[in-house]
Amino acid sequence: MPTPSNPEQPPPSTTATPTQRPSRRGQTQPRPEPAGDEVIALFRFAVIAALIHPRLPAAERGAVARELAATTHEHPDFGPRRYSRGTIDRWVRAYRAHGLDGLRPVTRADAGTVRAHRDLFDEAAALRAEVPARSSGAIADILWHRHGVAIPERTIRAVLRRRGLHRAALAAAPAVFGRYQADRPNEVWIGDVLVGPFVPHPRVAGSKRARLFLLVDDHSRLLVHGRWVSEENTRAGQDVLRAAITRRGCPRTLYVDNGAPYAAAALARSCAVLGIRLVHSKPHRPQGRGKQERLNRFIRERFLAEATHVGITDLAELNDRFTAWAERVANTRVHAETGRAPIEAFTAGEPPRLVDQAALAEAFRWSATRVVTRTATVSLAGNRYQVDPALVGARVELRYDPEDLTRLQVYHVGRPAGDATPFLIGRHVHPSVPQARRDPVPPTGVDYLGLVLAAHTEAILAPIAYRDVPAADPDTDITDTDTDTDTDDAGRDAELSW
Repeated sequence: MPTPSNPEQPPPSTTATPTQRPSRRGQTQPRPEPAGDEVIALFRFAVIAALIHPRLPAAERGAVARELAATTHEHPDFGPRRYSRGTIDRWVRAYRAHGLDGLRPVTRADAGTVRAHRDLFDEAAALRAEVPARSSGAIADILWHRHGVAIPERTIRAVLRRRGLHRAALAAAPAVFGRYQADRPNEVWIGDVLVGPFVPHPRVAGSKRARLFLLVDDHSRLLVHGRWVSEENTRAGQDVLRAAITRRGCPRTLYVDNGAPYAAAALARSCAVLGIRLVHSKPHRPQGRGKQERLNRFIRERFLAEATHVGITDLAELNDRFTAWAERVANTRVHAETGRAPIEAFTAGEPPRLVDQAALAEAFRWSATRVVTRTATVSLAGNRYQVDPALVGARVELRYDPEDLTRLQVYHVGRPAGDATPFLIGRHVHPSVPQARRDPVPPTGVDYLGLVLAAHTEAILAPIAYRDVPAADPDTDITDTDTDTDTDDAGRDAELSW
């Protein structure tokens, strides 16, 4: 007969004691005791042992510390662990200052204090969200003055990072961008430079990287004009813009990046003369150039892949193929965004705004400011020019075509002041303009060093002419064995003369 249970006695607990853990079959197994301070200190010493070796060169300590930080170490209590470079350096300093005792775990003075005020973490998160520029130190100081609880900066920093409130994440919060498209053709042109392959391709000695200056219409996605060049400079970009205006009309706005070809004063002057608004994109904000970047990818996938596959002889061949591809493929395909071919969308708009050739030539001239010397001369690109003597000491503006430095027009206070007469011409083309390549000179086949080597070899291997050897002095007896020093010297000289 079973005995009734005592109602005052509590039922046996089914939970394991802190030193035990239930097994899979319901039995309890003893939980391993945590390692002591001595074991932890020995473990930390084993981690930093390679760094405190007396023969370790100072130049190699950084590399050894980085290698230790990247290595997984087996902790006595927690298993595989990795430690940062700062933790390893802190252990090294503690060991050098206090020996093995410096590596023992130290009980925190505020142990349990922070855990008792977990609501302070919510307040710290609210303080960071209110002012993202607040540092962890400032938040810890605010909490100390409000609640009298000291929370380490590292703790606040770790909590905010786990909640995604660290300052780097707040600064990189995703922004919302709207979709934009110009209302009509030639309203906005987007310009860019695409870095292409080496030409000639496959790469040989003398190959140079080709760069594509191109313009795309924002409304129709038409590839307005593009040209491959070997030099990425302002004049190359101006040539592409001038050819595009001649073919497709004048745009209202030109949207470009901040590269050197588009940041020059010459392009700003060209746009000002033609009434074009020049807009530069914000640095490190490529979101507004999506149409251009998409076209660049299309060119790489559909044109450059085929061009490099068959090979490229020179830039002229590359430009001919690109022009044909742009007119027959890129501008005639149905665009996925607009649903029409770019050339169809472009021609459906209003007639383009044409520019007079004289105004176009004036727009793409360059301008420079000079002070007239006492001899009524000015200098430009190493050349000297004679101007009106009445302009001595005045600041004048020189307008010129960079491809022809023999003709300069002088302007004073915005008014024409005659032409500058060439006085000393050392350059006919401005150094910033891409120079035309010289025709290759046919090789002569002359190997100068080879000729020198052949002459030297012939000289050292030629037969000896004994008739050219000087005869001995008949008055000197080389068999004389006198011990006198002078006689011996004379004998040696006679012997050497043979």
